[in-house]
Amino acid sequence: MVCWSTVLLLIAALNGSVQRGVFMEKLDRGLVVLPKNSAPRYSVYVGWRLLASDPPDVRFNVYRAEKPRGPYRRLNQAPIADSTNFLDTTAEPGRRYSYKISAVIQNKERGFTKPVTIDPSRCGDSFIRIPLKEKVVCQKVAVADLDGDGAYDYVVKYPNFNTDPYQAPGYWKRSEDTYKIEAYRSDGTFLWRYDMGWAIEEGIWYSPIVVFDLDGDGRAEVYTKAGEGDPRDPDGRVTSGPEYLIELDGLTGKVLHRMDWPSRDGFKEYNYYCRNLLGIAYLDGKRPYLIVVRGTYGLIKVVAYGAGLQPLWRWESTGPDEKYGGQGMHGLHAADIDGDGCDEVILGGSVLDHDGKPLWQLGHGHPDVCYVADVDPSNPGLEIFYGFEPRHPKGGAICLVDARSGKVLWSCPDPTKHVHGQGLVAKLDASRPGLQCYAAEQDGSKSWLFDAKGNLISGQDLGGCSPRAAYWNEDALRELVIGRHISTYGGPSIQELEGNIIGIADCLGDWREEIITSVEGELRIYTTTIPARTRRVCLMQDRLYRNDVAVQSMGYFYIPQLSH
Repeated sequence: MVCWSTVLLLIAALNGSVQRGVFMEKLDRGLVVLPKNSAPRYSVYVGWRLLASDPPDVRFNVYRAEKPRGPYRRLNQAPIADSTNFLDTTAEPGRRYSYKISAVIQNKERGFTKPVTIDPSRCGDSFIRIPLKEKVVCQKVAVADLDGDGAYDYVVKYPNFNTDPYQAPGYWKRSEDTYKIEAYRSDGTFLWRYDMGWAIEEGIWYSPIVVFDLDGDGRAEVYTKAGEGDPRDPDGRVTSGPEYLIELDGLTGKVLHRMDWPSRDGFKEYNYYCRNLLGIAYLDGKRPYLIVVRGTYGLIKVVAYGAGLQPLWRWESTGPDEKYGGQGMHGLHAADIDGDGCDEVILGGSVLDHDGKPLWQLGHGHPDVCYVADVDPSNPGLEIFYGFEPRHPKGGAICLVDARSGKVLWSCPDPTKHVHGQGLVAKLDASRPGLQCYAAEQDGSKSWLFDAKGNLISGQDLGGCSPRAAYWNEDALRELVIGRHISTYGGPSIQELEGNIIGIADCLGDWREEIITSVEGELRIYTTTIPARTRRVCLMQDRLYRNDVAVQSMGYFYIPQLSH
C-alpha cells in the first residue's frame, strides 16, 4: 500500500534540493478561514498555499463541517485548478463551521489539512487576532516556525519605545524600561518571555533580533544581542561591559549558545559603535547562515555564523578595505547577485561576496533607501535601488545600480539635501515594465517616483518618506499601505487597518501578503478576503523574499522583494 504522505514529503525534499538547491522550510497549506460580512451577502473566505513541491497539475478540494470532527461535505463541484482560494456563499452567519482542503494529484486526493474553525473571538474584519500576555504595543515582530508544525509562529519585541544613539538634542533618550521578547504559536498560545535587561538600551540599533532555522531541524531559533547586569553610565548610556550574540531555543526561550559580539574597539564614538544589525544569507547556496554587523557610518565589522554559532568568516573595513566603510544602511539584504548560487551580503553602498571578501562599493556614503530586486527585467539579474542620505548638490543620490557589477544604470540629476526613510520599490503601475522606485526628502519638500528605466513618473508625495505596499488585490500589482489604509495606486482606499504596521509577509493563505499590526494587547494579522482567479507559489519560498522577511524584526522596515 502506498503511503502518499511519505511520497509527498519525498517529492518536497527532492524539489527543495534539486529545483532550488537549498534547504527549505517545511510549510503546511497555511489554511485561513475568515467570514465576509459585506454585501451582497454573507460568505466565508477560504485561502491556502501553493507550494514549490506541488506538481504543476495539482488541484484542490474544499470541505466544510458543522464540527471539527465532521462529517465533512465537499463544497466545490470540480477540483479547483486556477486559484488557491474559495468563497463559500452557502455559509450562514453565526455558525462555527470547520474547513479543510485536500490536494488532488492525478485525479486522487492526497491527504487533508488540519481543520480550521471560524472563531469569532479571534476573527475580525479581514484579520486574525493573537492576544498578548500584557497590554503592550509591540515594536517588532518576527515570523518563523518555532515548533516544526509547518505553520508560522510569531516572536514580538516590546515596548514600542525607541531611542537613537545620534547625539544631537532630541535624539538619544534614557531608556524607560527593558525590552521583552515573547513567542506565540500560530494559534495564539503563549510560549515564553525573555527579558533583554538593562545592558540593551531601548532602541532598534541596540537590540537586533532575527528568528530563523539555521540547524535544519524544522524549528527556528531566536538570535539577538545580549549583555550582563546593569552596565549603564550615570546618564543612562551603555558604553562598557560584555556584549554577546546569543541563540535562544525557539520553543522554550532557553539560551543555547553564546558568542562575543563584535567589539567596540576601533569605532569613533558612541553613535558609531551602537549600530548593530543581524541578517540571514545562504552563503554556500545550500543552507542559511547568520550575519552579524556592527557599524554603519564609519568602521563596519561583519561576522558570519553557521548552525550552533560556528564562525565561518570575519571581515572589517580596515586597511585596504577601509573604502568599504561608512556606506552601511539601516537594514541588511542578502541575495545571489553574481549568479553563482550563493548569497552576497549587501551592507548598503558596499557589498561583500559570499566568502566575506569585498565585491564592490559606490563611495556615495550612507543610503537610507536600499532595495534589492529585479527592478528592470531588461537588465540581466538583480538591481539595487538607492536613496543616499548625505547631501548631493550635483544630483546622483537617487539611483539604480546593477547588482552584479555595481554599475550605475541611471540616477536622478536633481540636487538632494537629505533623502530619508525607506522609500519604496513595488509594482504599482501595470502599464510600465518592471518595478517603480520611490524616494523623498526628509523635510517633505520633494518626492520622486521613477519607472525601471529612470523616467520620472510623478513628483507626488505617496505618503512621506516610507510608504508601504503589499499584494492584496487579485492582480499582480502591489497596493499602497499608508497609515490606516490600503489603496490602489491613484485609487481609493479598499481596506482599513488598525494599529502600527510592524510586518508584511506572505505568512497565511494564498500568495497575497498579510499585514501584521500591533494594537495594545494584541497582534493583528490582516489578510485579504478578495477572491483571486490566479495562483502562485507561496512567496516565502522565494529565497530573496524570505531573507528580506527575516530582517523585518530588526533595523529599518523594508518591504520584502522577489528575485524575479
